[in-house]
Amino acid sequence: MIKLLEGAQAPDFALSDKEGTTHQLSSGAAKYTVLYFYPKDDTPGCTIEAQEFNAALPEFHARNVRVIGISGGTEKTKGKFCSKYKLSLLLLSDTDFSVANSYNAYGDKKFMGRSYQGIFRKTFLIDKQGMIVRIFNEVKPAGHALELLASIDALGESGR
Repeated sequence: MIKLLEGAQAPDFALSDKEGTTHQLSSGAAKYTVLYFYPKDDTPGCTIEAQEFNAALPEFHARNVRVIGISGGTEKTKGKFCSKYKLSLLLLSDTDFSVANSYNAYGDKKFMGRSYQGIFRKTFLIDKQGMIVRIFNEVKPAGHALELLASIDALGESGR
């Protein structure tokens, strides 16, 4: 597995949303893409994170930033999750975890003494050329959307 670093090319992907529409990283025209990986649809932390990103979508769009969430699950679980919490956020299904693997966002986890394989909560800020600008390895769901907006605003001030 290749370790991704800031400044590296982000792996492209093609994944489906809740309607079965395929989306690719490389097809976006936004100045930046926030690509966030979350463990599972409709779990407490993932719900908080998705609701905060969803509420902040107008602010991301005003900055020409698209937001994409990726987890396992199916088109059906994504549809139920979006419907239950009225999410208009773009959530994509990585059923075989191949995209999460390519972003080093999948691996060994432990919860309550149990070991298993799963998706790590991890976020990538990617520019329109597909370069990784920033990696957020230690993500806390509450406040993460605002953390991303502040990071994007700081990039604008630094001339990037």
